[in-house]
Amino acid sequence: MNAQLLERECVSIAAAKAVFCGNGSMRVAEAHLRAPVWNEVLVRLRGCGVCASNMPVWEGREWFRYPLEPGAPGHEGWGEIITVGGGVTDVAVGDSVALLSQHAYATHDFAPASMVARIPDEVGDRPLPGEPLACVMNILRRSDIQVGQWLAIVGIGFMGALLVQGAAHAGARVIALTRRAWAREFARHCGAACALDSADRHAAVGAVLELTGGAGCPRVIEAGGEQATLDLASALCAEGGRLMIAGYHQDGPRQVDMQQWNWRGLDVINAHERDPEVQARGLRDAMRAVAEGTLDPFPLITHTLPLRDLGRAFELMRERPDGFMKAVVAA
Repeated sequence: MNAQLLERECVSIAAAKAVFCGNGSMRVAEAHLRAPVWNEVLVRLRGCGVCASNMPVWEGREWFRYPLEPGAPGHEGWGEIITVGGGVTDVAVGDSVALLSQHAYATHDFAPASMVARIPDEVGDRPLPGEPLACVMNILRRSDIQVGQWLAIVGIGFMGALLVQGAAHAGARVIALTRRAWAREFARHCGAACALDSADRHAAVGAVLELTGGAGCPRVIEAGGEQATLDLASALCAEGGRLMIAGYHQDGPRQVDMQQWNWRGLDVINAHERDPEVQARGLRDAMRAVAEGTLDPFPLITHTLPLRDLGRAFELMRERPDGFMKAVVAA
């Protein structure tokens, strides 16, 4: 198809896109699409995961400019490629893909061809937000888990539960820590050797020390994104251990006990990848992990809502009622 015909075909497609207006308000707007540029694909989205990192954007903060661009900041989309730009060879029209993009609270979104990965056939029509799974694979890779190691994961949300799955599959003895009783049960189903209540920090540290013979854990993943989860994760690390910061800390500065970190000689790693090649590799690794059964996100996706009810998805995430783990919006 020549460029002019492609452009006309895309302009005829009306896309629906959520627009964040601040203060917890949003609207769904209609926009016509352009043709994909060189090495770009256009995806008809089946849905998008609702990420906790978007909560402040939805609630409204003075440093964001509203209204946001249509579809932003959705970044956990999946769907079907309907058009490709020039130079695209690794994927094709009709492929089901997970994509790394920034405007996926919508019915359609664009992404570089290098930032999409085919969804395994085994998935079928089930929802598959790929971006958090890519993060999980990159966190696990950088954790350098050894078989038989004690590994603590502090904070059992969607990513925390997936990290339990991956770490247990890698042979770690996983200790899951969370305040929510039902999430502890989720963690056990995901492969945790034990699941502890983190509400009382001192009691939680004592329980972990008892399990580990007083040594603490050689590997600890902080996945809560709060001062309290950072403090607890630090206290659980063994001497010479590795502390992985996987939680997204965005509500202000953090304090750390540097004397504790110094004395124990900890390796502290910020596991948030910003290199697009590394992000894309994580996405491809995640699709293989889903196909092989190493990661099973489907029981963790507990709520599916239409795009027009995106605001309700954020309310659920803020309330975190029993049984809530992950919401997605269907395009």
